[in-house]
Amino acid sequence: MCGIAGFLDPTRRAAAEALEKTAGRMAATLVHRGPDDDGVWADAEAGLGLGHRRLSILDLSAEGRQPMTSADGRHVLVFNGEIYNHHDIRAALDGESDAPRWRGTSDTEVMVEAINRWGLDRALEAFNGMFAFAVWDRRESTLMLARDRLGEKPLYYGWSRGVFLFASELKALAQHPAWRGEIDRGALALYLRHSFVPAPHSIFKGIAKLLPGHALTLAADGGEDAQRIAPYWSARLRAEQSAADPFCGSDADAIDALDGLITSAVALRMEADVPVGAFLSGGIDSSAVVAAMQRVAKRPVATFTIGFFDAAFNEAEHACAVASHLGTEHTEIYVGERDALDIVPKLATVYDEPFADVSQIPTMMLARLTRRHVTVGLSGDGGDELFGGYGRYQDAARRWHRARMLPSPLRAGLRCAAHHLPADALNSGFGWLGTVLSKRRRPSRPGDRLQARLMSYGAADAIDCYRPWTMHWRGARTPVIGAGNLATAFDDDLRRAPFADAVNSNMFMDAESYLPDDLLVKIDRATMAHGLEARAPLLDHRIAEFSWRLPAAMKIRNGEGKWPLRQVLYRSVPRNLVDRPKMGFDVPVGPWLNGALGDWAEDLLDEGRLKREGFFDPAPIRQRWQEHRAGVRNWRTELWDVLVFQSWYEQWRGTLTV
Repeated sequence: MCGIAGFLDPTRRAAAEALEKTAGRMAATLVHRGPDDDGVWADAEAGLGLGHRRLSILDLSAEGRQPMTSADGRHVLVFNGEIYNHHDIRAALDGESDAPRWRGTSDTEVMVEAINRWGLDRALEAFNGMFAFAVWDRRESTLMLARDRLGEKPLYYGWSRGVFLFASELKALAQHPAWRGEIDRGALALYLRHSFVPAPHSIFKGIAKLLPGHALTLAADGGEDAQRIAPYWSARLRAEQSAADPFCGSDADAIDALDGLITSAVALRMEADVPVGAFLSGGIDSSAVVAAMQRVAKRPVATFTIGFFDAAFNEAEHACAVASHLGTEHTEIYVGERDALDIVPKLATVYDEPFADVSQIPTMMLARLTRRHVTVGLSGDGGDELFGGYGRYQDAARRWHRARMLPSPLRAGLRCAAHHLPADALNSGFGWLGTVLSKRRRPSRPGDRLQARLMSYGAADAIDCYRPWTMHWRGARTPVIGAGNLATAFDDDLRRAPFADAVNSNMFMDAESYLPDDLLVKIDRATMAHGLEARAPLLDHRIAEFSWRLPAAMKIRNGEGKWPLRQVLYRSVPRNLVDRPKMGFDVPVGPWLNGALGDWAEDLLDEGRLKREGFFDPAPIRQRWQEHRAGVRNWRTELWDVLVFQSWYEQWRGTLTV
């Protein structure tokens, strides 16, 4: 796991030494992603600079250093991630008439030689891994970027003052002299709606995220118009093909097939020249991964969990029970409120872009614990989105079943009403009931609830019906001043789910956006902040494609999700150890805002400050803050989104263009 950065300046004004210095300065901001080594490379004739920070995982010698040049000198590569099937690709290259003369044993060398001999498209098709890379073709003077199929590794890119920039994180881009950081208010509105900025957008104008499964090519003598982006692996196309070829075997056949895929994916991800362990919550996904690791490993697997003294948020006891049954070398640590609160000031630095999934806090704490013992940690990410783990999939499907019975003109009218409903006014209008009714009987955000219902029943299709479940800041009106409308996966026909049934459609939309833009961002930044590599076996693209072949009824049975994954796990762990209500990886932000974080929040949400900065209409924000402080309503989600942006802006304002 590493950090990459670079640029292509078509003016070609700088000498090689200056290019290397700039690339090195960009890469230096990513030292947390790669604390073991660094390297730069430049081509003055093209105006190209490449920088790299290395976290040594495979081939710890100097032969694994980057930027890495192919044996014939044509291609130069900087790479973040792992290619798990590199042995198979190496063997295939060895079978060719002009086999490479290998210098080391790293997957990086296999990558650059595969691209050199097969071309980018064939090489990408062969790679099984998580990756974001840039490769320079010296013969064709062409820069090529690519990102893994499901979006495990990040890659930002864009043009700033005529220079093409790219990097693993935004902070590296800001080190280039051509950097011009202007906040995109449309992206800010999307952030408030989702608690993250959905790809391909970023918080900055002119800077984008390369979509998962896509590649970008750019000729050195071309400008922005010469940039070409295309998918090499389309989740929608693969899902469509899978739906057209549904799994027709028995339940037992499906369980056997999934068991084999998980075992294979886990075995591939356990290879490393450094210690490997796993995150263990005691839930279905992480327990299934650890059980497979124990079958593959030659010694007990190291597992890690954090516990909370507040029983409402604590999963440590469940994890300990699973670890004991499987015989892992288990490490747990209990943390208190003060430990968690100490993370809050670091969030803007670690996440680099406004990102407000509150589970980022315990994830960072877990990453810190795990890195004390191992360098690689396997996770259970992906199980919910591929196998139906969230109750909202069924809730939204039931609502769509009722909505589609309504005539289309009536649905259109309801949709229009939803956009014009004064949700905030209704919320306030019912506020007086808080002084009359008990907390249990008090209506919670009636305006927002009514608006969500109208949106669902007015939906044009199952995917639109699912939208309200993806929103944080409720209401048709955003408090962001001057925000334009930016499209997301829900608006892109090339990214919308191809399934006929609502449940599979809802899961697919999460796999297209929530998974790569929230969950994988969360774990990538949290682990990389501590020099820890996270690997997600359940996100092997073979497992994703298999899951899309399964009918919804095979994923969710009797109202319970992840049916096939559960059956695989039950082969190793008794039901009573893992069958329990789903518990999110959460922290009590709401009470914190009325307690230890109160002064911090009040400063960031000060009405005068909000007016001066000019991003938000202060009225709805202050109203929510006052209601939260008074205990009238718990606005923790919306307030946390605003607070995280405010904290981020405070740190980044010095790099911004006004």
